[in-house]
Amino acid sequence: MDIRSITCFVNIDAATHGASAIAQAGEAARQTRQALEAQGLTVQSARLATQPLSLLPDPPLPLSGELWSRCAEAGFSYLSLGPVLADAPDADLSRLDDLVELVCTTETLFATTLVARRDQGIHLEAIRRTASIIRDIAHSTDLGFGNLRMAVLANVDPLAPFFPAAYHDGGAPALSIATESADLAVAAFSGARSVDEARKTLIAAVEAEGQRIAQAVEPVAEQLGFRFAGIDFSWAPFPEELRSIGTAVERLGVERFGAPGTLFVAALLTSCLRQARFPHCGFNGLMLPVLEDSLLAARSHERLFTVNDLLLYSSVCGTGLDTVPLPGDVGEEELAGILLDMATLALRLNKPLTARLMPIPGAQAGDLTEFDFSYFANGRVLDVKGLGSSGLFGREPWIAF
Repeated sequence: MDIRSITCFVNIDAATHGASAIAQAGEAARQTRQALEAQGLTVQSARLATQPLSLLPDPPLPLSGELWSRCAEAGFSYLSLGPVLADAPDADLSRLDDLVELVCTTETLFATTLVARRDQGIHLEAIRRTASIIRDIAHSTDLGFGNLRMAVLANVDPLAPFFPAAYHDGGAPALSIATESADLAVAAFSGARSVDEARKTLIAAVEAEGQRIAQAVEPVAEQLGFRFAGIDFSWAPFPEELRSIGTAVERLGVERFGAPGTLFVAALLTSCLRQARFPHCGFNGLMLPVLEDSLLAARSHERLFTVNDLLLYSSVCGTGLDTVPLPGDVGEEELAGILLDMATLALRLNKPLTARLMPIPGAQAGDLTEFDFSYFANGRVLDVKGLGSSGLFGREPWIAF
């Protein structure tokens, strides 16, 4: 198991644009990395997230360059400006206009849209406009790769460490930990004599690693005046067989990921995280990033799952639709419909979900992706239905739910 990210959260103020806050966060990340590495853990990256993009003190386009310069100097690999807040009927959507340029003119900056919130509803107009943004980013970056740094959030709370979902809650500075832990599930499920044995073994492994992380991080955070928000153990994979959550599903007994029984194992994996005792934050669910998991990418070649299947798995506590390769000509209306279905699941099930959809210009369903990125395993572009739900959009911008 590795540490995917030490994620720090700070507020950007109008007077100094976070000069001291970013420097202090860099020191917190540095000392946290040292403490984790002293425990034998590999740390892949340190990342910084600000308050939501809607609440930044100045226009984000000129501000982003200044913030990134300070982040790089402080040792951070990536910066999240958080979401445009569209989780209330009176939301100001003006900063949606900045998202395409923010993503397309940078390589390390993440931005999102928060389109739904529990006890509130769904912002249909924000979904429609964000679908257009996804298409614009796809056709403005090489192979549509810019959409790796753009996502749509529903019911996602602050302080989740995984990008693109990370944003600050506006309080004191904080930090949280994202793990890359699919290998724990592979090890626990390999050779298990029963499902119950596999479950108990995995819970024990998560608790042991969670304790190791917490014991390393909590003293550092307290000493430096940072809140330790917790650990997100969502089953993040790496594109190797023994670090694949798809491999874990099959090691437990599903013949091929996507076959009947996959939903059961999806629920079991998340149940293990919910039962394990450690400081929780973020999603702590099943992560199924199609292009980040070598076995999922391979099964996409065999057409064993669809976008709707991935949504189904999200209903038993997955994290949503992640790095899903789609045809380059997928329509704005169909993208909006997919986003709407994701947001609906999030609200009806009262859980956080995200969608990171990646239309690939010039690609058709069944084509092999051609990304040259160490965290990707190339798979087949998933089929779409070529139909949307235009009649649901345009009548009113907001629906209580």
